[in-house]
Amino acid sequence: MVGGGPGAFIGAVHRKAAALDGEIELVAGAFSSSPEKSAQQGRELYLDPARVYGSYKEMADRESKLPLGERIDFVSIDTPNNSHYEIAKTFIEAGFHVVCDKPMTMTVQEAEDLCRLVKKYDAVFTLTHNYTGYPMVKEARHLIRAGKLGTLRKVVVEYPQGWLATFLEGDGAKQAVWRTDPKQAGVSSAIGDIGSHAENLARYITGLEIERICADLTTFVPGRKLEDDANMLVHYKGGARAVLYCSQVSVGEENNLKIRVYGTEASIEWHQEHPNYLYFRPASGPEEVLKRGNGYLSDAAKHHSRLPSGHPEAFLEAFANIYVNAARTIAAKLAGVKPGPFDTDFPTVQDGAVGVHFIHKAVESGQKKGWVDAGYTPPT
Repeated sequence: MVGGGPGAFIGAVHRKAAALDGEIELVAGAFSSSPEKSAQQGRELYLDPARVYGSYKEMADRESKLPLGERIDFVSIDTPNNSHYEIAKTFIEAGFHVVCDKPMTMTVQEAEDLCRLVKKYDAVFTLTHNYTGYPMVKEARHLIRAGKLGTLRKVVVEYPQGWLATFLEGDGAKQAVWRTDPKQAGVSSAIGDIGSHAENLARYITGLEIERICADLTTFVPGRKLEDDANMLVHYKGGARAVLYCSQVSVGEENNLKIRVYGTEASIEWHQEHPNYLYFRPASGPEEVLKRGNGYLSDAAKHHSRLPSGHPEAFLEAFANIYVNAARTIAAKLAGVKPGPFDTDFPTVQDGAVGVHFIHKAVESGQKKGWVDAGYTPPT
């Protein structure tokens, strides 16, 4: 792991998710840009001090010199956005597979460079858009692919939070400081942090590709350097339309990511805060509430569940589905065999490039106060 040092929220989440199925072992890390803090985190995790490094470059260099079977198989990058590209590039070129937090890079050029590097070095690259790991999200995707909704017409996807409704970064709150700092977060706060999740969720479920965007960006909190609220109209290729809204100043909201998809034959609705239920509403019948863990669900939904029906599964399990699929794909590559039928179901480097492009186009639209062309095909 790179990042995830003392006091880091997302690094601890990554570690718990990776460990959940017992198929991944954390053996090495450069947990902070401070060698002292990295060593502290290593001690807290009971790692061999010889495998706890003072920098990610030292880690990549020394681990690459170990024989297969002793060296790390992949690296998890859990740092602020501005360092993702250099860390990923360093480890890919050193011969390692990568799991990276989102957004993947600061610029589209960096994202496309990673696409080319992944192809050149035949690396497995996984982006942790963890909401795609929920079983009922996979069921929603299955229903659309099976034609149960008919022709798709409209998507409404939103991700409201309220945690940045005040100038929290002014109080030195670690998460608020870097997520609202253009030097660390990039060109966007709300869109880059949570709007990118909303866009990725909609694209994963529907398969629709954005053609044009009209975005309204606002910075409500005085003194803040990046936007904390965004509202978008989206045109998809093929004619479908969408409303996408993300906000960090919606007081009272926690992590209320939700999506509704409307077709000519039916609609679906899913809520991240109530993730074990998927609402299916056919045009000519009563509403159905589909529940996680039941035998009537698709193979994909059942494969990504761990508990029988009635026992809730949530955020960490969804996150773990991304990790375990990546790990099984990496293990298959190391063994020279084909991955299992669901093992490659995780966001890729191309998904990362699409996400970075979306962020920049949304910001461009907000600055121009009008529609922008946003169609994009990343390098493969």
